[in-house]
Amino acid sequence: MNKIERHKNGLHIRYDSDIFNNIDDVSFNSRVWAQRSAIVGFAEGRATTFFVQHQGRDFVLRHYQRGGLVSKISNEKYLWLGLKLSRPWREWLLLERMQKKGLPVPVPAAIQVERKGIFYRADIMMHRIPHSRTLMNILMTEELAEGYWITIGSVIRRFHEDGVYHADLNANNIMLDDGGRCYLIDFDKCGIRKPRLKWQKDNLLRLKRSLNKIAMNEDVFYFLEENWRSLLRGYGWDDIL
Repeated sequence: MNKIERHKNGLHIRYDSDIFNNIDDVSFNSRVWAQRSAIVGFAEGRATTFFVQHQGRDFVLRHYQRGGLVSKISNEKYLWLGLKLSRPWREWLLLERMQKKGLPVPVPAAIQVERKGIFYRADIMMHRIPHSRTLMNILMTEELAEGYWITIGSVIRRFHEDGVYHADLNANNIMLDDGGRCYLIDFDKCGIRKPRLKWQKDNLLRLKRSLNKIAMNEDVFYFLEENWRSLLRGYGWDDIL
């Protein structure tokens, strides 16, 4: 990766020049990618995430969007506290740190911060994990064998042992590829903490609430208590949750 940054008139961009030949190739506007006939799909969530292609590679384009009650006031503006404290700069740094540790996470390709006064808006583009689906999407169509649940639990344990706290560990932020490899995604608002029983337990319970909520709201969703026990076995906590 060869990082290049451009800073001008409140617009701050970082990109990998091994992917983008110049700054004109970089865009965080879905309309621009549509004009290039480069959008190959999208996913609905808090905001629409677009899947785009560039020079034969697949990427995920995500706009930073607030959730919760604060989104009623402003759903995309964040208080400016300096570039290094902005959401995308912090997420890129965390992704780099996790990659160096060999953790299964997506690779960033470009980020943007657009500052206006005391607020900013932001975007991030990452490499798309090949041949992968979210845990939620998989469980809406098929059962997962015990080995997959054990794998998910063991991967989460790897992150926790390295002190990675995922602020929104849910069924949409866990991905499995065709080879059975498990990844965690979406590290906005996440960070490094000293491993502690309390936050590790809370993290796992957040995931369980996510799975239970989907199971209650969907007609078909293949998640049972025995699946959760298998996940915990993979994590190494048979008797805690």
